[in-house]
Amino acid sequence: MAVTTESVTAICRRARAASLLLPSVPTEVKDEALRITARLLRERTEEILEANGTDLERGEAAGLDAALIDRLRLDEARIEAMAVGVEAIIALPDPVGEVIDRRTIEGGVELEHLRVPIGVVAIVYEARPNVTIDAAALCLKSGNAAILRGSSSAAASNAVLGGIVKEAVAEAGMPEGTIEMVAGGGREELADLARQRSFVDLIIPRGGEGLKAALEQVAEVPILYAASGNCHVYVHEDADPEMARRIILNAKVQRPGVCNAAETLLVHRAIAARFLPDALAELSEAAVELVGDDAARQSSGAVEVGKASDEDWDTEYHALKLAVGVVDSLEDAIDHVNEHGSGHSEAIVTSSREAGDLFASRVDAACVYVNASTRFTDGFVFGMGAEIGNSTQKLHARGPIGLRELTSTKYVGRGTGQTRA
Repeated sequence: MAVTTESVTAICRRARAASLLLPSVPTEVKDEALRITARLLRERTEEILEANGTDLERGEAAGLDAALIDRLRLDEARIEAMAVGVEAIIALPDPVGEVIDRRTIEGGVELEHLRVPIGVVAIVYEARPNVTIDAAALCLKSGNAAILRGSSSAAASNAVLGGIVKEAVAEAGMPEGTIEMVAGGGREELADLARQRSFVDLIIPRGGEGLKAALEQVAEVPILYAASGNCHVYVHEDADPEMARRIILNAKVQRPGVCNAAETLLVHRAIAARFLPDALAELSEAAVELVGDDAARQSSGAVEVGKASDEDWDTEYHALKLAVGVVDSLEDAIDHVNEHGSGHSEAIVTSSREAGDLFASRVDAACVYVNASTRFTDGFVFGMGAEIGNSTQKLHARGPIGLRELTSTKYVGRGTGQTRA
């Protein structure tokens, strides 16, 4: 993104003005802006890749780790996926104006409970340039003005991507200020944005614990955290070993730098000696560094497993590293997950419907899987077109943040001159 040349307050004031007009913008106009966005993404792929190459060179020179470089990297397939995600959002119903409930109240007033935009949503994110498109598209369709604040590591990519959306919004005839960008002012600028309670209704941070801590210290605007993921796969005593091996391998290895990748494998003691040698061998062959408790190390066969520290159970590695623990019961597994998990995505592998249902009901997480990988937690996979992140909070939204999660509600009463007795 280009360095901000006007005050954060001026940008937020313009977004607020747009937000008051956006609830009445017809669906077809919003969809046209999204269609233009998808077209421009494809037409300007080379320009996007050139800008992303600049960011990658800077990131590698700055010593960014492999997981961050992976998040930062764009290629033709990822750009096409962004365009497809935008088109998927076009195909979704417009949540604005959806009637949640309708009833007749005292005196014959017809009362509707409607879904409405939140207003001005600021999205603060690190490394991932695709969030520029996902966040803008979701806010646009849900009738919110968006203020995008990406990290310096993706500045060149975000500048091109944000410019594409702003051009599409203008071409479709939507209000000025619908999509705004803030960048270049460091933590002071972030603090300024987080204090704009007169103009900004919600701020969504998508990044590491440092970003969250920085916001918590200064924010006056309500925050919806797109959280990190310390995710678990638990293998119950009656699990199909082959199924369990496939699931943990996918959950850990398929893309280790993302928030829905597994960071801990828990295994019931009754199956540990039979399951762990082969499972850990497959993980080791996939270059996964393994650490574990004493029981896991004793059951690892010929596979080298380091000693897990207390910190390992609470760590989101974002890398090919996995903590392995042995538990005595389903209840112990649930307790471990609830103590150490981040509330993102958790999985159990079991042949017992009862065990699966108990795990699903008692594990405190946004997404729980029975006999499936944690990697499915994704707004696009869930049919939302895209997501801004995955919320582990319970108010006001939990799980992938899509169109409906970017709305509030309003009551509208229609009468014929009634007064209350």
